[in-house]
Amino acid sequence: MQEDIKTAVQENLQAKSADKMGTMPVNKLIITMALPMIVSMLVQAMYNIVDSIFVAGVSYNAFTALSLAFPWQNLMIAVAVGTGVGVNALLSKSLGEGNYERANRVAGNSIVLAILSSLVFVILGFTASEVFFEFQVKFSQGIAKEAVDEVIAAGKEYISICSILSIGIFMQVCFERLLQATGKTKFVMISQMAGAITNIVLDYVFIKICGWGVAGAAYATVIGQCLGAAMAAIFCVRFNKDIHFHIKYLKLSGKVLSAVYKVGVPSIIMSAIGSLMVFLMNLILIRFEGVGMDAVTIFGVYFKLMSMVFMPVFGLNNGIVPIIAYNFGAKLHERIKKTTDLSLIYATAIMAIGFLIMQIEPSSLILLMLNNFSLKNVTPEMQTLVDSIGISAFRVMSISWLFAGASIVCSSVIQAVGKGVMSLMISLLRQLIVLLPVAYFLSLTGNLNAVWWSFPIAEVVALIVSVIFLGLTIKFIKRYTESVKDVALYANTADSKKIENTEAQTTREENSQTEILQDEKENSQERQVEIFTQPLDTGKENKA
Repeated sequence: MQEDIKTAVQENLQAKSADKMGTMPVNKLIITMALPMIVSMLVQAMYNIVDSIFVAGVSYNAFTALSLAFPWQNLMIAVAVGTGVGVNALLSKSLGEGNYERANRVAGNSIVLAILSSLVFVILGFTASEVFFEFQVKFSQGIAKEAVDEVIAAGKEYISICSILSIGIFMQVCFERLLQATGKTKFVMISQMAGAITNIVLDYVFIKICGWGVAGAAYATVIGQCLGAAMAAIFCVRFNKDIHFHIKYLKLSGKVLSAVYKVGVPSIIMSAIGSLMVFLMNLILIRFEGVGMDAVTIFGVYFKLMSMVFMPVFGLNNGIVPIIAYNFGAKLHERIKKTTDLSLIYATAIMAIGFLIMQIEPSSLILLMLNNFSLKNVTPEMQTLVDSIGISAFRVMSISWLFAGASIVCSSVIQAVGKGVMSLMISLLRQLIVLLPVAYFLSLTGNLNAVWWSFPIAEVVALIVSVIFLGLTIKFIKRYTESVKDVALYANTADSKKIENTEAQTTREENSQTEILQDEKENSQERQVEIFTQPLDTGKENKA
């Protein structure tokens, strides 16, 4: 009895908290959901940049090692975030449908998945980190052996520490997605900011004061992630009343895993595509004789700074995915359409601002990254690197941002309603199918600056396909919601007819009963009249 009451109270709390997803004005809801995510992801991008700047203070080759390490590190994040996206979508959809038992099981299963994912990277960190760096640098030409060896050693040290202690990033993303799916985005912001600030402070302590070099940057990163995970877990348990945590929900469910990875695997692949793209692009760039390492370094700087523009868009997407998933589950087509339209406007505006900054002042941004926060005492070699490679690379590649924002939003909307294959195709076009072949063929010209044009070309193609896929998805959503309405209308009409038929049948029965009673009354009256009017048999009486 007490368990039933507890369950009823829990479901009532869940229903009230989730209700804002389907009732709050869309623009206000987007801002409420996305703004904390945007702020927290900006902080994340900032501490990644600060991390790199501190490492650049160790040595130029250490910074190059971090640039080569990016695909590995991004792969860990891809698995964590991709699984989180699947959990997020299924959890929001379950709440939208009012299926709170499944929502609780999704939350419990997500914790187990985070632990298992971390174990995979622990094994890889012990076995494959050195091979990963050796494979990349063996294609370099005209680079001193001492520099190559330093890059390999620094990169292996950094990746090994981040992988072996990866439990922090997986648990942090796990609990943050549970908070995000139920609208508790302010707690996500707090946990991420706490982890980021911790990372920045420890970077200074471990690198500047303790002199631990690249290892100090790695330890600062994983400690910050573990702190963020601990805070997100506490927030989930104490304040997330939409989810009921119990040990029974930790048992893996085949149905839940299937539903999570139906959305999650495409997301993992899409994020992992970014890792593969950077890995293969590094291989294309490092082949340029004499300047290969410099090109990889500039590309690494670009990716760090690019995150300051892309992270707000990703934060926006993280905010709209549960909105769209909830309203899809609740069959509210117009709210989905309005959410999509507003998100496209916001994403394009953010990207346009970033584009203008990169066109106006790319040189200072690059020098700040490479010269330890300072524009003073810039070496002639560093200035030559910026002038000959950096400025052109940044201005050309940033053109792609004008198209990327819309493609990313389209991909997220499509993914949120379960169309993972379409979403995957958009990412493949943006980062593999078009980008890498074009980059490779342009590299055959021997002109390094020509390679950067592969980015705008790929984004234009991806945007065209994204618009087509989004149109098909909107039609699918509309058909789905209208078909549900038709079924409900048919059910209501059938019920009405059933009620009418029942009432008619009751009326007929009442009329029939009335007629029978009337007939019986009339017959009784006739019999009484017959008896009253019947003549007496006097003959019999006389005999008596």
